Amino acid sequence: MKHVDIYTDGACRGNPGKGGWGAVLVYRGIERELSGGENPTTNNRMELTAAIRALEALREPCEVTLTSDSKYLVDAVTLGWARAWREKGWKKADRSPALNPDLWEALLQQLDRHRVTFVWVKGHDGHPYNERCDRLATAFADSL
Repeated sequence: MKHVDIYTDGACRGNPGKGGWGAVLVYRGIERELSGGENPTTNNRMELTAAIRALEALREPCEVTLTSDSKYLVDAVTLGWARAWREKGWKKADRSPALNPDLWEALLQQLDRHRVTFVWVKGHDGHPYNERCDRLATAFADSL
C-alpha cells in the first residue's frame, strides 16, 4: 500500500461566511496542492471538506497520515465520535443532532477506503505545511 502524507486546513471569513479549504498531498517527495471553497459556509465544514477532497484525490486505497489543526476533525475520528453519531442516526450522546452529517458520511466512506492515521497540530504555530494549507484556504475564501 502506498503511503501518502496529507496536510489540510479550512478557513472562514465570518462564521458562517465565505469559506475556503486547502490541502497538500505528499507522495515520494512530490507535492500536490488542492483548494476550494463555498459561500456561505462554516469553518468546521471547510476543515472536513479539506480532508474529504484530499482523500478523494487518491486514485487507489492508500496508507495515509493526515495532519490537521482541527480538533473537531481529529477528535471526532480518533475518539470514535463520528462513527457513534452515524450509528445513532446522526445524534450525539446528549441526543442533540450531530452537525454536518453529510460531510461526516463522506469522510467515513473515505476512511473505509484508506488506512488513515490522524495527527493534530496547533494551528498558526509555524508548521510549514499547516501554514501553507492555511494560505491556500484563506486565499480561496478571499476570492469568493
